[in-house]
Amino acid sequence: MVLVLFGDTHELHREVEVPAGDILICVGDFTMFSRSFSAIVDFNEWLGELPHRHKIVVPGNHEFFLESNPKRRGLLDNAHVLLDEGIEIEGLRFYGSPMTPLYGAAFGKSSPNDRERHWSKVPDDTHVLVTHGPPFGILDVSPDQADRMGDPELRNRVRELSSLKLHAFGHIHGAHGAVEQDGVTFANVALMGHLGDLVQAPTVLRMTSRRT
Repeated sequence: MVLVLFGDTHELHREVEVPAGDILICVGDFTMFSRSFSAIVDFNEWLGELPHRHKIVVPGNHEFFLESNPKRRGLLDNAHVLLDEGIEIEGLRFYGSPMTPLYGAAFGKSSPNDRERHWSKVPDDTHVLVTHGPPFGILDVSPDQADRMGDPELRNRVRELSSLKLHAFGHIHGAHGAVEQDGVTFANVALMGHLGDLVQAPTVLRMTSRRT
């Protein structure tokens, strides 16, 4: 099964050349602070034009329109929108969450205790975790930043997920890439660079279907 992953397009989605695949996954920040309703509608129409059999969207810290009213996920009816919930596709168990440690941002939780409780809800049997932000220490530094921006509580929970094979995220522009640690692939799939241009291509990964 071929997964195509991307995020942080900030309304420039139509500039992206999307590779073929089975499952298309957006890790969030497809808007600019949700200011443009027409851009949200256009993003959904663009998703509908793509041939991938399954599409998953996890919002980011710019998607205020979904934080204020989760029912607005209906605006993205060409995808499965995961707001701290999971979905199983061909035997693979996906879980998506938009939460980041950013204070004042959409889906932000600045309290470590709140984040620990939040991440404890990720099911133990998750195969693919999709979050907007990275875990602490993994692809969480941009060239224009001095400090790591990842979430320590997310990192701790990821270490407990014995079935996990892939953790996809974005949020940190300029930290695009993939690494493997302890049998888990970690992929920062943010397409925007730290200067505000789309400088990366979507990430393509292969996973074995677990359908029995």
